[in-house]
Amino acid sequence: MLTRCGARRAVRIAGLAVHAWIALIVFDLAVQCGFVHVHGWLIRCRLAPPERMPLTAEEIVWAVDEACVWYIKRVACLQRSAIATWLLRRHGLRAELVIGCRPLPFESHAWVEIDGQVVNDRPQYQKHFTVLDRL
Repeated sequence: MLTRCGARRAVRIAGLAVHAWIALIVFDLAVQCGFVHVHGWLIRCRLAPPERMPLTAEEIVWAVDEACVWYIKRVACLQRSAIATWLLRRHGLRAELVIGCRPLPFESHAWVEIDGQVVNDRPQYQKHFTVLDRL
């Protein structure tokens, strides 16, 4: 049975998924001007104070993943991770966007970490990829 508090939380998470979907559009538009704009935006993104009823990292990442499912085009790992980082910080969590690569066979990837733990992807990327940048 869903309690009143649980119902409010579900509505907040659904609203967050809509917010993430809109952020995906904004990201696509900003990237048209160059990645430097997105990079600067994440650098300037400050950690928000903790909320009265905080959402967990899992709930926020779920909302971003759900927005990606309903987005108008395929979402790349960098776009998904940048939006997740931004939303996690807006909800008081110390998220870092990590961009890494491996040389052979060449592959690049982006993921989000909180306190050194991958929150939106598989932890194996930390082992197999060289970190190029942390935002």
